[in-house]
Amino acid sequence: MADTGDFMGQEPHADDNDLFKEPMKKRRRSDREQRFRAFPSVEQSALKEYEKLESRTRRVLSNTYQKLIQSVFLDDSIPNGVKYLINRLLILIEKPPLDPIYIGLLGSAGAGKSSLINAITQQAMFLPVSGESVCTSCIVQVSSGCRAQYEAKVHLLSDQEWKEELKNLTQLLHRTEELGGAEAGAWDRDDAVQEATWKLQTVYGNGAERKNYEELLRARPKGKIPTSRVVTLKAEEAGELSVKLDPYIRTQRRDWDGESAETHIWPLIKHVEVTLPKSELIPEGVVLVDIPGMGDFNSKRDEMWKKTIDKCSVIWVISDVERVSGGRAHEDLLNESVRACQRGSCKDVALVVTKTDKLHLPEYLRERKAGNQAIQSQREAVLERNEMIRLQRNRFLKEKLKRKLPADSKVLEASDLVYTVSAQEYWRQVLLTEEETEIPKLREYIRKRLLDKKRRLVTKFVTEAFGLLLLTDSFNSVGNLPNEHLHMSGLRRFVEEKIELLETAIEQCFAHIQRPLQQGVSNARTSYRHVLRACLVRSKGNQGFHQTLKAVCLKNGIYASRTLPRIDLNEAITQPIYDQIDPVFGGIFRAGNPTGLALMPHIEAFKHSLQEKMMEIGMRNGWKYDSCKKSFLIQEISAILGGLEGQVLRRKRRIYSSITASVQNDLRPCYEEAAQITGKKACERMKDVLRRGVDRQVAEGMFERAQERMQHQFQQLKSGITEKVKGSVATMLTLASSQGDGLYKELADVKNEYKEMEKLHRSLREVAENALLRRGMQDFLLRMSPSKAGPPRTQL
Repeated sequence: MADTGDFMGQEPHADDNDLFKEPMKKRRRSDREQRFRAFPSVEQSALKEYEKLESRTRRVLSNTYQKLIQSVFLDDSIPNGVKYLINRLLILIEKPPLDPIYIGLLGSAGAGKSSLINAITQQAMFLPVSGESVCTSCIVQVSSGCRAQYEAKVHLLSDQEWKEELKNLTQLLHRTEELGGAEAGAWDRDDAVQEATWKLQTVYGNGAERKNYEELLRARPKGKIPTSRVVTLKAEEAGELSVKLDPYIRTQRRDWDGESAETHIWPLIKHVEVTLPKSELIPEGVVLVDIPGMGDFNSKRDEMWKKTIDKCSVIWVISDVERVSGGRAHEDLLNESVRACQRGSCKDVALVVTKTDKLHLPEYLRERKAGNQAIQSQREAVLERNEMIRLQRNRFLKEKLKRKLPADSKVLEASDLVYTVSAQEYWRQVLLTEEETEIPKLREYIRKRLLDKKRRLVTKFVTEAFGLLLLTDSFNSVGNLPNEHLHMSGLRRFVEEKIELLETAIEQCFAHIQRPLQQGVSNARTSYRHVLRACLVRSKGNQGFHQTLKAVCLKNGIYASRTLPRIDLNEAITQPIYDQIDPVFGGIFRAGNPTGLALMPHIEAFKHSLQEKMMEIGMRNGWKYDSCKKSFLIQEISAILGGLEGQVLRRKRRIYSSITASVQNDLRPCYEEAAQITGKKACERMKDVLRRGVDRQVAEGMFERAQERMQHQFQQLKSGITEKVKGSVATMLTLASSQGDGLYKELADVKNEYKEMEKLHRSLREVAENALLRRGMQDFLLRMSPSKAGPPRTQL
């Protein structure tokens, strides 16, 4: 919790406030106008009203806070109730206006992620577009800021993180003299070996792959590595920053000779943050994240890959139109996005099919089966195929999500699960209009998402602020009032009973996971040998697989490549468990109507029962004078229990990952043993160690231990919720029941602040009604306007 003294010490002098009051207002109004440039006029009006509400509410809270601080500043002791109120005010004042909305673009190399971001942000060729010689080498975050400049921050691995990767790379490349010529040749052709060789040669030059760890530690890198591990780039124009940024985020082809010095450090880049100037297309508060491939061999980059996916509230799976109908990489990406819905913050998934302008008309016409209408042009063929893709993949994706998520998940209600886009046509508009490229459709989705989040946050913010001002204003009116005893003993008993009922409800809620968890463990025991064999046996034999398997063992069962499908043995052999628990797990952590399955509705029901009891006691005992206590209790119940949702979501990831984490921990010794194997027949000997190790662990109860670990995590969550509720509600009731030195003290008059806050609270409904009316008018005008027809094109 922030220190009130520090906060007060940072306040400017009153004269300074008067001096700068008007210019600051003008600047803030100008900034607000700039921030809303990305929105149509109807949405701009709504956002301005919400922004004004929030800004005025913060001003009221700050004035109230300063008055409270001044009224108790010289006191030897501050009453507990006043401390509580001051801290609550400060927490609300410091609450950020809007947490960024992260939209993750998840796709393989060459799928078109960078091209899509360039089109959405209207920055042609800004991020590197994958081709024969280049692709994006790391996670890149792109957002719109309040500055006039273009800026990028390039974050590098720390010295220790690079040393860890260097050790793994040299271990991976280690070969003994026992290898025969043919086997050594196959080893060299291994994908993991080629990637490790590429990285070392890039940083240290040709021949680096033949040096050991200690030699490379003493070697001088080809490129200059910044000591701060952060490179800040700035430019006035997009093209200028793009040129500066390219060497850091482009992976050059291995035989490419025209590299700059900076290109020699791309294996050390962890991630890049790019901030664009105020945009007319992408609003401030939205972050587009280019997430390449399926992870990274480096542990820190791979961890960042997972965490980045998990913090995205929206995931777009990006797939080239020619790969959208199959392929393991595409399927893996879809599975990862579904897992993000289970363990992370993701609430919305969509498939974005790129490069839809690519179509060979004679071939398409020969294979075309649908429709009787003759196709007259390339344009008509592209539009027809786009419509078929949307229908087919929408049905496929919805079925996939239904198998994994609860039936009432909001993502299943989405009208658009599939977008068919063409970044190239967005710039050319030879075949398709701008609207038909669906780039504007994605921008509209982004704007609606931000507007909805802003509306919800401001509504909650203003409502909570109004409750605090209501309580603060009531403080000064109770000093000489009759002593109307609030029946706290009866209220405490009621709370204790309700907490016991809540604990029982949570236990019953979590009990739903037991049967599918047990069934999943049974299925995993039955299928693990078959799953392991599928992971370890390659159709081409061991050729090209030697060191990939060693890389898997060095990383405790996981190998993530920039270009190849991800290998995760722990995840593979536990997948039968997740197949069983996924729908129930998603149901437990979803929002919705109170049922035996969902957790949060039980907490909401508990909150409402307490609030109803407050009202009942107030009516029965005539809270004529102590209405402030009633308001305080009702308001604080909402604040306390509202904060539980964040705590639950933070624990969700740990609970969901506990199965694979437990299995990985049990198999760690056999991974370490297999990783040390070298010499002749090394690949088969590694496989044998893995098979025997997994067999041994399964016989000793590996899957059952994973089951117990997940159950323990659920139990910890239940205990955390009940302890938090007990402690917070008990403190609240103690403060409310205190007399003289509890809640009450003669404070500064805040009646003006209260009246202004009351007006702001009433304005919430008016703002919402205005937004609804404007939206209705806009929809009416759109329906009445003539529809856009595609421009006549020459047939191609």
